[in-house]
Amino acid sequence: MKIFVTGTAGFIGFHLARRLLAEGHQVTGFDGLTNYYDPALKQSRLAILRQEPGFVEVTGMLEDAAALTAAVAGSEAEVVVHLAAQAGVRYSLEAPGSYIQSNVVGTANLLEALRHNKPKHFIFASTSSVYGGNTKFPFAETDRADGPVSLYAATKKSGEAMVHSYAHLFGIPSTCVRFFTVYGPWGRPDMALFKFVSAMLEDRAIDVYGFGKMRRDFTYVDDLVAAIIALADQVPEVGKPVEHDSLSAVAPFRVVNIAGGKPTELMDFIAALQQATGVEPKLNMLPMQPGDVVATESDTQLLQALIGTVPETPVREGVEQFVSWYNSYYGKN
Repeated sequence: MKIFVTGTAGFIGFHLARRLLAEGHQVTGFDGLTNYYDPALKQSRLAILRQEPGFVEVTGMLEDAAALTAAVAGSEAEVVVHLAAQAGVRYSLEAPGSYIQSNVVGTANLLEALRHNKPKHFIFASTSSVYGGNTKFPFAETDRADGPVSLYAATKKSGEAMVHSYAHLFGIPSTCVRFFTVYGPWGRPDMALFKFVSAMLEDRAIDVYGFGKMRRDFTYVDDLVAAIIALADQVPEVGKPVEHDSLSAVAPFRVVNIAGGKPTELMDFIAALQQATGVEPKLNMLPMQPGDVVATESDTQLLQALIGTVPETPVREGVEQFVSWYNSYYGKN
């Protein structure tokens, strides 16, 4: 199968492309290689993908509509997975314009390209952050998600709305997948796990927000990738819902959470880090950051109904895998 993936130099895009290539698919990867974090890490990921004969690399920005459209057309893709985005809740306070350009304008450019090069299935990466300050747990796809508390979440919710409109107007079968705190090897340096491990191994204190009274529905990256690939075969069709569905009444469009539905307390997560690194952390306890939420927890019933499984890797095992990769990549052992 021919698959077009945006963000293949990124954390999740790299893992997805590598898995697809290993399964024999042809992957066209589109990435702008921005300097939001260390470009060397992105190049290291791409170096692995470049070894695969089925990988076609295209360097370009989502904001460049002509280049993006040409890449989509040239890929002849049956499935398009849109992972490229300006990520991070906290950075959106510092550089809001980059979120508007990448996540809103860039997504609109991709949708226009798909309008003229319609795939069998379009998968758009969204986030659990769209649930905002919802206090009903677990978060279900049919819950209201129109009160984002960060600009990052607002741009992703905007993306979901645009995807729905194009699914309705132009018959592009689309699934918006809401990710819950994805972690694992090759992760981003701006993510908590990466920051914590780096600080602990260098004998620096780690910043613990919310005074440690937070919990997250962590999702190991290999589990997430497996779910995305399985969902690629579950093409939304109007009038054909499954149990617990979020299927639109007017478009071939649905929203699906991807997570294990088993939240972990932040302090338990830090305990898993201590076990994996053998280092007792120095804790710098801080209040909540603007735009952050106290807890996330996914309702996984729709994911289960669609693909028959949910992510299962235990947090302690996933953390150990990350620490092992970190030590190897940075020569810590």
